[in-house]
Amino acid sequence: MMFARFSALVLALAACSAVPAADTISAEPPVYSYRIEAAFPHDPGAFTQGLFYLDGNLYESTGLHGRSTIRKVRIDDGAVLQSTTLPAEVFGEGIVNWGGEIISITWQNGEGYRWDRASLRRTGEFRYPGEGWGLTQDGAHIIMSDGTPFIRFLDPATLREVRRIEVTSGGWRVARLNELEYVRGEIYANVWQTNRIARIDPATGQVKGWIDLSGLVESIPGRSDDDVLNGIAFDAAHDRLFVTGKNWPRLFEIELGAPVAPAQN
Repeated sequence: MMFARFSALVLALAACSAVPAADTISAEPPVYSYRIEAAFPHDPGAFTQGLFYLDGNLYESTGLHGRSTIRKVRIDDGAVLQSTTLPAEVFGEGIVNWGGEIISITWQNGEGYRWDRASLRRTGEFRYPGEGWGLTQDGAHIIMSDGTPFIRFLDPATLREVRRIEVTSGGWRVARLNELEYVRGEIYANVWQTNRIARIDPATGQVKGWIDLSGLVESIPGRSDDDVLNGIAFDAAHDRLFVTGKNWPRLFEIELGAPVAPAQN
């Protein structure tokens, strides 16, 4: 179906599982407004799975079997400056930079890869249990989502899990956490098949706020059911936040505003 503008209630339910995380359900966190600062061209054939900003460019991973890539992209015109292809049998998911490397994961293969960032040459691989969805990092850990309400923190050297958090909003578990970005001490997470980004406390897993991008999503012409919001990148040096979606023709720089209202249970 097409994703129309839902009420705060419907969006909150869509983002959360049916089982509360605690006996008492607390008030939902606030929903934040946004303003579009700029829009840039984006490859409409890119089934965006992961996104990050580094040294003036975007790095993007795309999915689908036989079409998964990792690419370096110029922001101003969306030009692909470098690209490498993943094995045809895997479905590419999130990516993150660590030192001179890019680390990537795949959806259902339980297989991740290390890449030399300068050449996009594959230098190693690793295994993990469960599915792979999104990646980011906080300067000390690689942070991974897997489609469940849990976010894993991995040792960057071994890529083994060292701890995890359970993500909750108003006492409800939040599942389908997808693409991740570490922004000003919070984990931002797309929630698959909703128009919202969760702002997550990395210590507790509690959602501190929601960003409702329904208006932005609905501005994309000719979207199919699969062309959902997915892709967050943060330019810390210039305090710029970018968002896009699967097969979207545009990348947006947005500025967050004040909370518009607390969400309703």
